[in-house]
Amino acid sequence: MEAAKQTVAQNVGISGAHTLVPESQQFFLEQTPDLSAKVAVVTGGSEGIGYGCTHTLLTHNISKVFILSVSKDVIDSSLNAIKDEMGEAAAKKVVWLQCDLSNWSQVVETANIILKQTDRLDILINNAGRGIMTYQLTDYGVDRHMAMNHMAHTILTSHLLPLLKSTASKDDTIVRIVNLASNAHQSAPSDCKFESLEELNQDLGPNPQYGRSKLAAILYSRYLARHLTKEHPNILANATHPGFVNTKMSKEDIHEPYPLGGYAMSVGMAPLKKNIMQGCVSTVFAATVTKESGQYICPPAVPEPGSDLAQNDQLGENLMKLTREVVKEKTYKDSAEEGCPFKDY
Repeated sequence: MEAAKQTVAQNVGISGAHTLVPESQQFFLEQTPDLSAKVAVVTGGSEGIGYGCTHTLLTHNISKVFILSVSKDVIDSSLNAIKDEMGEAAAKKVVWLQCDLSNWSQVVETANIILKQTDRLDILINNAGRGIMTYQLTDYGVDRHMAMNHMAHTILTSHLLPLLKSTASKDDTIVRIVNLASNAHQSAPSDCKFESLEELNQDLGPNPQYGRSKLAAILYSRYLARHLTKEHPNILANATHPGFVNTKMSKEDIHEPYPLGGYAMSVGMAPLKKNIMQGCVSTVFAATVTKESGQYICPPAVPEPGSDLAQNDQLGENLMKLTREVVKEKTYKDSAEEGCPFKDY
């Protein structure tokens, strides 16, 4: 019975679902602390779960939010919604930076813009990414799921590390990094080793392809906890599962790999989906409240171990070694040749 309650609380959008877990694991957006003077970065913060995070941060007095996304039309719509609900002053706290995560050079350029525009960074939410879709390669010749969902975010985080560290050194400030994972990480191949680009570039099918990238989000968070938090205890890194949420990924993108079968998710499961505000709860908790690092946090604020692979520290080390090697090889002229240290903690 308790397992069933956990499943409902973590995944389903019915009223009161988040009260089904023990009180110590409950969290509601209204409990988000005051964020005055703090600065955040949210990738994909203009729609879906990312917008839920942006909205919550703004309603709790965040000083500035950098949103990294691709579509100007989507951010314009989001800013209009913010103006209508919260006023012009809230909308002016948002800084939009157009950034395609499949373009790693653009990710670096975007990070450098952030470094020039703020002297602190308290919250980094690595949310944007590719959903359950077919196998594709980026222009770098890397599996698009891993390139966008994992590698781009490690590049962004690594380039923002000096600012994250300096912020954490100010008056015992706690800095929080959140990587969006998913229970879909359980669909990653059981023989996943993260040993070569050839392994990454196998066509596994839509679900395992996506699941492997979400496994990487958990492993990366735990890698940062082992290394970054160890050296800088005020920097916390965690992964989150949002639940089954009514987003563009589950309404539209799912029809790319499953033109007909996708209707089971987009339409058939619609009554059970969380709205975006319910879907951002675990991430907001990880971004503003938790005092722990290296956790996989499921809704509303439930730490879970994840799969056996997600608990494999050596696999995490393999992942990050391969990440450095691939990024260095594919961007050598713009990175290593220019003196990039490839320091990820």
